[in-house]
Amino acid sequence: MTASLLAVIPPSSPHDSGVREIAAFSGRFAYLTMCLTLVWGVLSATGWIRRVTGHEALRGGHVVFATFSLATGAVHGLSYLFLDDGSFGVLALLLPFAGGGFARHAAGVVGLELFIAVSVTAAVRRGVTDRRGQRFHQAGYFAVGLLAIHSWLGAAANGNLATVWLGGITVLTPAVVLTVLRVLPPWALARLGLLEGGTGRAEPVRISVDDKKCHRYAICQAEAPQVFQLQGDGQLRYLRKPGAKQVPLAQAAARACPMRAIRLSRLQEAGR
Repeated sequence: MTASLLAVIPPSSPHDSGVREIAAFSGRFAYLTMCLTLVWGVLSATGWIRRVTGHEALRGGHVVFATFSLATGAVHGLSYLFLDDGSFGVLALLLPFAGGGFARHAAGVVGLELFIAVSVTAAVRRGVTDRRGQRFHQAGYFAVGLLAIHSWLGAAANGNLATVWLGGITVLTPAVVLTVLRVLPPWALARLGLLEGGTGRAEPVRISVDDKKCHRYAICQAEAPQVFQLQGDGQLRYLRKPGAKQVPLAQAAARACPMRAIRLSRLQEAGR
């Protein structure tokens, strides 16, 4: 009985074994660059790396990591189309649960497609002047979460969980920590030393914006909506003298501005 059951299971061909090795390697590399994309993006967008090290984080690094993530993620998915056993088809790689796929495959499909959508919209976002583009870009956090779930479930299903456990935890932990910090309120970040002026009385400041540097990305509005408002005509309006409670928000917006167009100066220095 056992022999007859084993007889109907086709052995894995050397070709399929090689394809699966390529898929596994590209998937692990995509997992690594995906986590680095998130980490680099948060550090450069918030200016925290400058706060900690005194140096700027080049936003171009965020784009490079995202590009590598998309390329290796696409290789990981497309490689399954070359299996001789025909276990994966085009629909299974494009549609979640197509052909009765497993939950881990659905998480990978949705996560990769969402990651692609976020990356494409970010590349053409130069003309977007409202907050919707910025909010949609933040959907990348959800995409990374789905892809991480896909990676861990896939490693467990293929018996490789013990192999990737240490490395997976090592690169995922800073990504998760920074994601949590990203959504914390300014007063909590000030207590952690990532923002200034939140633990005591905030010093009054004057805000100025360089119109030549400002590209109207609306990131400042996402960080401090009570201070910065991007109008429908593309004009940026802001409070020149924010209140004490709004100073930490203005500081966060100045650090998040990718063009470094926002300048905060003490009222004594600016000349009341």
